[in-house]
Amino acid sequence: YADDERFKFTILPKNVGKRKAQIAAITQSSGDLILNVDSDTTIAPDVVSKLAHKMRDPAVGAAMGQMKASNQADTWLTRLIDMEYWLACNEERAAQARFGAVMCCCGPCAMYRRSAMLSLLDQYETQLYRGKPSDFGEDRHLTILMLSAGFRTEYVPSAIAATVVPDTMGVYLRQQLRWARSTFRDTLLALPILPGLDRYLTLDVIGQNGGLLLLALSVLTGIGQFALTATVPWWTILVIGSMTLVRCSVAAYRARELRFLGFALHTLVNIFLL
Repeated sequence: YADDERFKFTILPKNVGKRKAQIAAITQSSGDLILNVDSDTTIAPDVVSKLAHKMRDPAVGAAMGQMKASNQADTWLTRLIDMEYWLACNEERAAQARFGAVMCCCGPCAMYRRSAMLSLLDQYETQLYRGKPSDFGEDRHLTILMLSAGFRTEYVPSAIAATVVPDTMGVYLRQQLRWARSTFRDTLLALPILPGLDRYLTLDVIGQNGGLLLLALSVLTGIGQFALTATVPWWTILVIGSMTLVRCSVAAYRARELRFLGFALHTLVNIFLL
């Protein structure tokens, strides 16, 4: 696209990270809407028009599309992550959008209202984590800022974006650690705005943050029982297994795809990573 007059390329002198690169582009932009796409993401031809249509409502500050794994067929892990993305988009984000507040517009493909972003750039750029400039969780932090400014955030399931997902456990663990830090940190920023949102969003935030902590506690107590009493914690195994089976069955029914029954393996991956 170098010879296409509709495109302008900004080459920064050094790698300053995603957040500062975004800010450099935003401050040079002139359109009413800004589309953020990660470098490893491919968007469908109609993504821009579908997201822009949702943004016609001036109350909407940001909208995201549906994420899929472009390398889904590579390994058993990429297949699991593709299902994880489907659930994150079509259960979690879809439910949040039903109540007007997607809590994290995913970085690989999200559209923002430029006028709103300009008013939030200072807060976005100066976020600190443990006393240092933050270098993770850009998408969740920007979404929380949008909600704090009084805008709605939406999910558009028909706007499809395919992104490269981790294909090894080591890379996946690093990704999940970044996301977990962002979720716990930015949840604290979201607490003041929750009373102004639908009560479902409070329940959702509690579930997101409490779910993994409860799973970790259950696993630790189960290991403790086995170590101290030499008995197998069958009740812990039964409850975790039952909850996994129910979730996967509901997902398989809603997606009309039996492959989601295999998503039960993801629970074992979660336990291993914990």
